[in-house]
Amino acid sequence: MSVAVGDVVTGRDIVVDAEKMKIMAALLEDPNPIHWDTRAVADLGLGDAPVNQGPLNMGYIQSMLAQWAGGRDRIREFRARFLGNVFGGQTVRAGAEVTAVVQGPEGQRIECEIWLDVDGVGRVMSGTATVIMDK
Repeated sequence: MSVAVGDVVTGRDIVVDAEKMKIMAALLEDPNPIHWDTRAVADLGLGDAPVNQGPLNMGYIQSMLAQWAGGRDRIREFRARFLGNVFGGQTVRAGAEVTAVVQGPEGQRIECEIWLDVDGVGRVMSGTATVIMDK
């Protein structure tokens, strides 16, 4: 696959499922009620929908990168900064823009700016990632 600086990759739209947040909270042993109790969210003045976990938000970006690069094992570096919350029922889309391509012994080392956007809200996560693609 030919990759060049400036190429933009985006994932598919994903509607954040509040029920999956409950499952993830249990798996992570996350005691924070904002992930399942809408009263706790409202008490904090954040609205009436549960707040998605950060690892799930990062996972949307990592899944998009893995699909593009050819597998999760292709992700070599990943750094993300949280800019806002994602709530149950919102639609998110992950994206990346290629900032550097270097040929190496493993293949192409591709550095990217990454993000997660919420439809109608804007950017809620940004960062950088490096993936390896075949020569």
